[in-house]
Amino acid sequence: MTSLVLSATQIDALRKHPHQHKYDHGHLLVLSGPRHQTGAARLAAISALRAGAGLVTMGATERTLPELAAHCTEVMLAQIETGAALSAMLDADQRVNALCIGPGLRVDRHGGDLVMHALQSKRPCVLDADALTLIAQNDALRSDVHDTCVLTPHMGEFKRLFPDTNIDDKAKAAQTAADQIGSVILLKGSQTVIAMPGGKPATLDSSKMKNAPWLATAGAGDVLAGIIAGLLARGIEPVEAAQIGAVLHLHAAGAKGPGLVAGDLPYLLPKALQDLGV
Repeated sequence: MTSLVLSATQIDALRKHPHQHKYDHGHLLVLSGPRHQTGAARLAAISALRAGAGLVTMGATERTLPELAAHCTEVMLAQIETGAALSAMLDADQRVNALCIGPGLRVDRHGGDLVMHALQSKRPCVLDADALTLIAQNDALRSDVHDTCVLTPHMGEFKRLFPDTNIDDKAKAAQTAADQIGSVILLKGSQTVIAMPGGKPATLDSSKMKNAPWLATAGAGDVLAGIIAGLLARGIEPVEAAQIGAVLHLHAAGAKGPGLVAGDLPYLLPKALQDLGV
């Protein structure tokens, strides 16, 4: 187990250069939940943009699009009613190169259909929240998880996903899970652990950071999912995206402290990037 410190190469990967245009930084698709349950996906979408994704589109049903349009200025919108429609969109536009699915999605047949088609696209993908619950409930979805996925469970979700894994040693548990499912695992908490199949887990210990406890607020995990997904869209490898995203997320929280709510975090990311030397 190693303690997580970003390398110069990881920091350089966050920079944008004069000859690049928006498509050089990727096009992320974030799938939204139904009407009146769009906040989590919106947090993920704006966080992905703040992390440097060139474009972000939110996919939702026709009934949900007006709600998203009223909130999201920089984010594009696409009508996606079914998993088949998702696959058709991805087949039609290869520039959509990463996905974020789970925040506010809903745990039902519709959500499971979207998760299935998202995974079968083999695009790099962050799986969070409701997507994790659906995978825990469905062995067929679990078998579709691939090596460019990043799963971001908190401990409760982790126990549902890996009920037979001993959690006494958090780092060992995350590594065992990554080896078992074949993807990157970011196990959240005051000691965040990031593991990849066949690798060595890295930890980010925030227990002694003064402002970190204020991350214990609704929506903070959705922001983290969006940051990581935005980095995947930029072409950063899954384990690197998870590591960089965790550090950015923590630095953003450190810039605010008491009174922090999840909606603050995307707007604190520019300061976090500057503090890291980007």
